[in-house]
Amino acid sequence: MSELSKIINIGKVLEQQLNEVGIPTQEDLIKIGSREAWVRIKKIDSSACINRLYALEGAIQGIRWHNLDEITKKDLKEFFDAYK
Repeated sequence: MSELSKIINIGKVLEQQLNEVGIPTQEDLIKIGSREAWVRIKKIDSSACINRLYALEGAIQGIRWHNLDEITKKDLKEFFDAYK
């Protein structure tokens, strides 16, 4: 386990995926951002859903993804929909 699993919203599977796409630390995740991290994961896991994008953003903000503000959720949803 790396330090990523200690971050809120990051479980073993997501940690493994982040490592696989070249994001091994919390600092890397913050620098790259939730959108780019999610795009990288989507390329290796076609099942990457909106909740995974929310989880990444919540991890960056240090909050449970359920507690993201509505503006952030809306922006992420628009990004997610546009990616399809």
